[in-house]
Amino acid sequence: MFRHELSRCLPLLQSSLQKACATSFLGSASTSAVQLQGLSTSQSPQASAKPFSFTPPGRNHLFVPGPVNIHDRVLRAMNVPGQNHRDPWFAEFYKEVLEDSKFVFQTKEATPFIFPSTGTGGWESALQNTLSPGDKVVTFRYGQFSHLWIDMQQRMGLDVHAVDVPWGEGVHEDKLEQILKQDTGKKIKAVCVVHNETTTGVTSDVKGCRDAMTRANHPALLLVDGVSSIGALNFRMDEWGVDVAVTGSQKAMSLPTGLAYVAASKKALEAHKTAQLKRCFFDWADYLKSNPVGSTPYTPSLNLLYGTKESIAMLKEEGFDNVVARHHRLAEGVRQAVAGWGLKTLCKEDRWKSDSLTVVETPGVDSNKIVKAAFAKYDLSLGVGLSQINGKVFRIGHLGNMNELMLAGALMGAEMSMRDAGMNIVPGSGVSRAVDYWQKTTPIIPTRECLMA
Repeated sequence: MFRHELSRCLPLLQSSLQKACATSFLGSASTSAVQLQGLSTSQSPQASAKPFSFTPPGRNHLFVPGPVNIHDRVLRAMNVPGQNHRDPWFAEFYKEVLEDSKFVFQTKEATPFIFPSTGTGGWESALQNTLSPGDKVVTFRYGQFSHLWIDMQQRMGLDVHAVDVPWGEGVHEDKLEQILKQDTGKKIKAVCVVHNETTTGVTSDVKGCRDAMTRANHPALLLVDGVSSIGALNFRMDEWGVDVAVTGSQKAMSLPTGLAYVAASKKALEAHKTAQLKRCFFDWADYLKSNPVGSTPYTPSLNLLYGTKESIAMLKEEGFDNVVARHHRLAEGVRQAVAGWGLKTLCKEDRWKSDSLTVVETPGVDSNKIVKAAFAKYDLSLGVGLSQINGKVFRIGHLGNMNELMLAGALMGAEMSMRDAGMNIVPGSGVSRAVDYWQKTTPIIPTRECLMA
């Protein structure tokens, strides 16, 4: 009986399902037809989904000047379970990481500190631990980040002599020397310099600044923001007489955001003894007590410390001079591409052109359209123009874990994105110039010379 009734019901059930499916399809035909027609013009059924919820094939092409690409070796090193930093193993590990960090500053004499923070926290640490309320400092403003550091200095109650120069230029050493010579009472306690201004693609001459201070016979401290330079560009803390240097994990260190690295000279440590600015979390005194025994005053970021150790190991394997040369080679290739496009960099003077990133002017075109097209169509992340140069430039980063082929992909994406934004860019005009330069200048990978014999 049951089988008989089931055999009678099956045709009715099949008919009902067919009608339901047809109704469902026809009911959405008004939108589906449009979506299906649009498949040939880049639309897809996912277009009506929540913004940014679709994961495209391939990988995101990250070419902003920080955060940067992270090497697989570093990712694996950070992939560790939760651990107790109060267990006996931690002390020797942490002391090794601190000692390793001296390499990126190129110092043997300075005392390193590692804070769970960002480069901005490093800025605060440098000021708080060396200066007192009302102290006079001299600094140059030539981009958004130098501006923000000045803003911090003012908020902390310092007497700031800010020297404004056009965005696209760096510190004028002769102007610095003049200011210091005029300070006959030696009231200026610090000179604050942003080594690499990430807004404008300008690298100031830190050694030149120290030379100016020496010519002026001035005792001020030299505090340097090396957030987007240290670990990639030539930086020699001891040799250049830098008193406090600051960098962050998400730039040339090729790590996730979350650590601020600070190195303080003996002179800076002496200044710390009498500095009166209020401080707590970034107080060197707490670290000077705990670091020598391999401990921290607060909970450290263990995963990032593992990543730090591996990242510095890779930098040492490559060699400091080779790291600097690689970043210069990559940057010069991008500059060749910019010339091939018929465009100009924001920084015009060769001595200031940055090897950390290239800032490209887009006259007559809103550069935000280029950046949006790059992400929307090619999953390419380029840097926007910041503050007063928003809409006038876009930024291509070449920091950290980067090689020629990776950067060539970014240049190709930039060419397509500029064309999408309405710029008259000849396909391949920039890429070909970069490829020609890199093919002639890129060395053989160490230990693979045997393949070219």
